[in-house]
Amino acid sequence: MNGAEILVQTLLGNGIDICFANPGTSEMHFVAALDRCKGMRCVLGLFEGVVTGAADGYYRMAERPASTLLHLGPGLGNGLANLHNAKKAQSGIVNIVGEHVTTHSRFNTPLAADIAGIARPVSAWVRTATDAASIAPLAVEAIAAASGLPPAIATLILPGDAAWGGAAFVAANVLSRQPKPVPSDTIESAARLLKSGEPTLVILGGSALKGAALDFAGRIAGRTGCRIATQFFSARIERGVGRVALERIPYAVDLAIAMLKPFRHMITVNTSEPLAFFAYPNKPSQLKPEGCEVFELCTNGQDCTQALSDLAAAVNAKPSDRLVQPAGAKTRPTGALDSETVARALLATIPEGCILVDESVTTGRESFVVTAGAAPHDTLQNMGGAIGFGTPVSVGAAIACPDRPVLCVVGDGSAMYTLQSLWTQARENLNVTTVVFANRKYQILRNEFGAVGAGVPGPNALSMLDIDNPTLDWVALAKGMGVSGARVETAEDLCREIERGFAGPGPYLIEAQL
Repeated sequence: MNGAEILVQTLLGNGIDICFANPGTSEMHFVAALDRCKGMRCVLGLFEGVVTGAADGYYRMAERPASTLLHLGPGLGNGLANLHNAKKAQSGIVNIVGEHVTTHSRFNTPLAADIAGIARPVSAWVRTATDAASIAPLAVEAIAAASGLPPAIATLILPGDAAWGGAAFVAANVLSRQPKPVPSDTIESAARLLKSGEPTLVILGGSALKGAALDFAGRIAGRTGCRIATQFFSARIERGVGRVALERIPYAVDLAIAMLKPFRHMITVNTSEPLAFFAYPNKPSQLKPEGCEVFELCTNGQDCTQALSDLAAAVNAKPSDRLVQPAGAKTRPTGALDSETVARALLATIPEGCILVDESVTTGRESFVVTAGAAPHDTLQNMGGAIGFGTPVSVGAAIACPDRPVLCVVGDGSAMYTLQSLWTQARENLNVTTVVFANRKYQILRNEFGAVGAGVPGPNALSMLDIDNPTLDWVALAKGMGVSGARVETAEDLCREIERGFAGPGPYLIEAQL
């Protein structure tokens, strides 16, 4: 086999059977290997930010890594923003980045770049293949890093001559790893805090926000009277009627401080203490109240399900103690679209099993409380804050779960960053309904302008905060990408079009004018 074929076979042999790709000349032997080695699904993105974002969404729902194929340093650079988001979400990804042939790299050719230097800030593992024989062992290392505990981004740099060179192929498998147990004395210390009678907040993150771990946390809250919450952004939350009720720490610093003020103790599970997203004049970065103790129950890489099970037993919590999210009032909203009617429209239309990808930024910021009572669904949020997250993550989520509807809610400014995602949705005939909230401005930045004390924006500042000259026509943009769409101005029309999107085959886009 040549090196490219060895790499594809090693990926397939370790359960990685999808490649999100935007290749170039240096990667053509890998592309050819995808023809000769059957079993790898190839998904083309017309921009590398779509490729990397899709790999993030795939991991969050499939809970196993995908591979990407990127072209040299500039291609990797184009995908960095969504790799940053994936890193913060602790999504496992195997990046394959083409490189010039070794003898060619010493010349300062136009595409020559420090690929490893570009990759390191977002990668836990970075290596370069030296020849075809080095590829299999390096690929196993990359897969192990991407599927590790905690999972991470691994970047394998593949020079052209390593890809086309020949070597013997020996199948190699990654050894599975088990999460580390949380020591019993840590469980006992957390139990003492919960039994102390002092106000305690349990903050959940990562895998503690789904499955049995979340159920145990709900039992603990119901038994002890502690409150349980998420950070403002979480990688994936299982929520909705009948599931465990969760609070959300607010984004705005003043609101977060007010919520957290009563607590004497915080117990963190697979997350950190609450921190402000940005620094603001005369406001703290750490949001915990003075004198509040932060206790870490477990970290990512430890077994949070077992830890919460043990903690539930230590406080004598029973299944009947579990906090249950009640159903929301699903009266269909009417009238003009605003943050309230949008939230109620989502509550009324989210179907059971839906994957809600939320990059609504301004419009949907307060919808989390309302949609808690929707039908059982998963919510994926932007952990890294780099916009252009929503539409590509929807691609990966839809491919990971083809039997589940995906609803992407996104601001118009964010959606423009990775507009090409719509083309991939159409090409792959994905069941994604995208709602673009068209307020025709970077409203979040208008809010932040005042929040950081920059004063009142003048003409130059406003020109950088508005996107209404010329006006974006989202229905036309979607049509140009092969996606049907509609424009709505009322809440009843929004409900109707969301349901139309779910009912029809393939992707659908709704421009919600605000």
